[in-house]
Amino acid sequence: MTSSTARVAARKPAKLSRMSAPTDLSPIEWQRGLRRQFGREQSFLLENLGVEPFFSEFRVTNPASKSSYRVVVRGIGPGGNFCSCPDYATNELGTCKHLEFTLAQLEKKRGAKAAFARGYQPPFSELYLRNQGRRSIHFRAGTDCPANVREAAVRLFDLERDGILAEDRLGDLDGFVGLVSKSGHELRAYDDALDFVAGRRDADSRAEKLARLFPRGAADPKLHRLLTTALYPYQAEGALFAVRAGRALIGDDMGLGKTIQAIAATEILARHFGVSRVLVICPTSLKYQWQSEMARFSGRKDKRGARVIGGGRAQRQNDYLLDDFCKITNYEKLQPDLDLIGAWSPELVIVDEAQRVKNWNTIAARALKRIDSPYAIVLTGTPLENKLEELISIVQFVDQHRLGPTWKLLNEHQVKDETGRVTGYRDLGRIGETLAPIMIRRRKSEVLRQLPERTDQNVLIPMTGPQMDLHSENADNVARIVQRWRKTKFLSDKDQRRLACALQNMRMSCNSTYLLDQESDHGLKSDELAALLDQLLAAPDAKAVVFSQWTRTHDIVIRRLDARGIGYVSFHGGIPSEKRPELVQRFRDDPTCRVFLSTDAGSTGLNLQHASTLVNMDLPWNPAVLEQRIARIHRLGQTRPVQIVNFVAKGTIEEGMLSVLAFKRSLAEGILDGGSNEVSLGGSRLTRFMKDVESVTGGMGSGEVVTTAEEAGPVDGSGGLKAPGAPASETLVSQAAAEDASAARDAASDPWQTLVQMGAEFFGAIVDSSSPNHPWIERDPTNGSQSLRVPLPSPEIADRLADVLSALATTLRRGTA
Repeated sequence: MTSSTARVAARKPAKLSRMSAPTDLSPIEWQRGLRRQFGREQSFLLENLGVEPFFSEFRVTNPASKSSYRVVVRGIGPGGNFCSCPDYATNELGTCKHLEFTLAQLEKKRGAKAAFARGYQPPFSELYLRNQGRRSIHFRAGTDCPANVREAAVRLFDLERDGILAEDRLGDLDGFVGLVSKSGHELRAYDDALDFVAGRRDADSRAEKLARLFPRGAADPKLHRLLTTALYPYQAEGALFAVRAGRALIGDDMGLGKTIQAIAATEILARHFGVSRVLVICPTSLKYQWQSEMARFSGRKDKRGARVIGGGRAQRQNDYLLDDFCKITNYEKLQPDLDLIGAWSPELVIVDEAQRVKNWNTIAARALKRIDSPYAIVLTGTPLENKLEELISIVQFVDQHRLGPTWKLLNEHQVKDETGRVTGYRDLGRIGETLAPIMIRRRKSEVLRQLPERTDQNVLIPMTGPQMDLHSENADNVARIVQRWRKTKFLSDKDQRRLACALQNMRMSCNSTYLLDQESDHGLKSDELAALLDQLLAAPDAKAVVFSQWTRTHDIVIRRLDARGIGYVSFHGGIPSEKRPELVQRFRDDPTCRVFLSTDAGSTGLNLQHASTLVNMDLPWNPAVLEQRIARIHRLGQTRPVQIVNFVAKGTIEEGMLSVLAFKRSLAEGILDGGSNEVSLGGSRLTRFMKDVESVTGGMGSGEVVTTAEEAGPVDGSGGLKAPGAPASETLVSQAAAEDASAARDAASDPWQTLVQMGAEFFGAIVDSSSPNHPWIERDPTNGSQSLRVPLPSPEIADRLADVLSALATTLRRGTA
C-alpha cells in the first residue's frame, strides 16, 4: 500500500453497524450517521425542479423501485430541509437517505462550499413543518419581508428557537397569514405544514360538535338510538372516543363488543360528519360476519349497505365501482387492490383483528399503511402480544407520529444484556400515557357490572373449495332423496339411512375435509378458533370449553393447541367413566390446562364454571342439546359473564340450521315457558323432519369459497397430526331423529316400529358403507379376521331407547293382565 493510499484509508470513516451503536456516538448521531452512510452509497437519479443550483427543490428517484420523492434543500445540516418520504416524516432526525444522497451530489458541485457557508437567503418567507422530537410549525423570514410582518412574527413566533410557533397559538395563524397577504409579501406555506394545522383544527371542531350532539356523553339517549340494539355505557364511550380521536385504536378485551363500537362510531361519522365510504379490512374468515353485523346493527340492509369484496380481479374491479356505503375485504387482497381502493377513496378504514398481522413487515401490512383516509379505527383484543415492535407498527397505521421513531422508542424502553439480546422492557407506563389520546382499552373486570349475564354470537366462516366440493356432493344426494319424498311422501329405510349419512357428511365437511378423508385438512374453523384463543388466553386466568360432535375435530384443534403450547384435556365417549373425573379436575385446578375439548358426551352432568367462554365448532340439530352444552359453564356458581361463540359455515347446511334451531327454540319456549303459541307442529314426525331438511338445504351455496391461496392455514404453525382414531361415541345415526322431542310419544304409539327403526338407523351406516376402514370394524393383526366394535349410544339415544323399552314393557303388561 502506498503512503497516499494509506492516508486516504486513514481519513475514511469506519463503517457504522446497523445492529449496535458505537460507544462514542449518541443514538441520534448513530441514526443520522446510518442514513448518511446509506444515502451516499446509492445510485439514485437526481433532478433539479427549480432554478437555484443548491437551495432548490429536487426529485430523487430510485431506479430499482421506481419510487420518487420530493427533496427541498435549505442548508447543509439537519432540521431545515425536507423530504416527502415516510422515513423523514417520522424519524425525528431532520434527514433521510434521499436528503443525504442529494447533499452528497450537491457538495461535488463548484461553488457548493461558499453557497452553504452563505446560507439560504430567499426573498420570500416560509411556513414549514419540522419534526425533531415533536412536530411543530416554524416561520422563516425572507430578505424582502416587510417591517410590519417581521414585527407580527416576533409576537407570534419564537425567532430565537428557529421561529417555532407555540402549540396553543395555532388559532392565531389565520390572522398572521391575512396580514402577510395584505402586505403583498410572498409567503410560502408547504402542504405538510398546512395538513398539520388542518388536522389539529378538525380535531377541535369534532370534539366541539360531539359535545353539542351528545351533551350527556356516553349516557346521552340519542347515542343509544343509533343502532338497532342498545349500547352498554362502555361501548357508547368507546364509540365517542373513536370519533373524537378521528384515528383510534380500540384494544378492549375479547368479548366486550369491539365490532359494535366500531359500527356505532361509523354511524356517528356517517350521520354527522359526512362519511359515505367505509372500508373494512379483516381476516378472510370474518368478512361475512362483518356483513351480517353491519346489516343487523346499523339497519343498512339495502344493496348499498355492506358488500363483501371477493372473486377474481375483474369482479373486484366492478365491485369497487359500485356505489356502496361499506366494502369489506381481507388482508390478502390489499396489495393487488391498492389502485382500486385508492380510486374508491374510503373516508373511514376499519381494521379488524389487527394482531393477526403479527409481522408488520409483510406485503399486506405495508399495503395497509399506504391506504389514505381521514378516519381510521383499529380493533384488537391483544395490542401487545410478544414484542414492543408489534404495538409500534399497529400504532403507526393509526398515528405515525404518536410513538415517535422506532429507533428512539426501543432505545428508551428495551432492556438488553451484555450481548445485546433483548431481555425485557422498562417504563412502559409512559407509553400508555403517550397512547391515551388515541387508544382506549378496557378489561372485563373493569366493566363487569355493565356486562350481560350471557352473550351469544354466531360467527359466519367461509368454506374452502375442497370443503364445498364434499358438501355439494352430499347435498346432491339429499336433493334427490327430497325430490323422491315430495313425489311419494314416503321414504324407504334405505333412503332414510342414505339421507342421514349425506346430512351428517355435509355437517362434517363444514368443520374440515379431515373429518371425512382423515388425510387433508381444508377448513378455517380450527384456525379461527386458534386466533380466538390467542386473544382469550392472553388473560392469565382465562379458560375455554370447546364443543364438537366429532372427535376428529378435536384432532385438528389439538394440532393448533400443541403448536402454541396450550394445555388441554379431551373429553369424549371413549374415555372410561372412572377416568372422567380426573380430566374435569385437571381442567379446574391446573392453571396450565386452558382448554376443555368435549363431544356431546360431556354436555350433561359436568360443572365447568372455571371457564366463561364456550365455543361450538358445530351446531346440533336440537336446541336442547345446544343448551345442555352451554349449561356446563352458564350455571349456578358462575361469577363471570358468559360468552357463547358458534362457528357457522357460510352458505352451507349449518347456516340453514340456524333457522331450524330458532324454530325449535321458539317451539320449546311456547310450550315450556309460556312464550309464543303460534308455532305450528305440522304433520307427522317424518314430515316435520323432511320440512327441516328442505329448510336447511334450500338456501345453500350463497357464499364465497375461499381459494387455496387465501386459506388461512395454521395461524402460527401447526405441528404434526395426531394419529387418526375412531371416535368411540360417534355414529352416523340421524341426529334429527335421535334428538326429536316427540320421540317418547311416537314410542308409546308403536314401540316395536320405533325400536326396529332405531336399530336400522344405528347399524345402517355400517351396512351402507363399503369402506374397509370403517371406525367400528377391527382387524386382528395375527389372523386378519374382522370383528365389529359397536360404540355405546349417546345419552340422548340411550334415553330414547329407555323410553321405547318402557313403553314396550307397559304394552306387554297390559297384554298379560
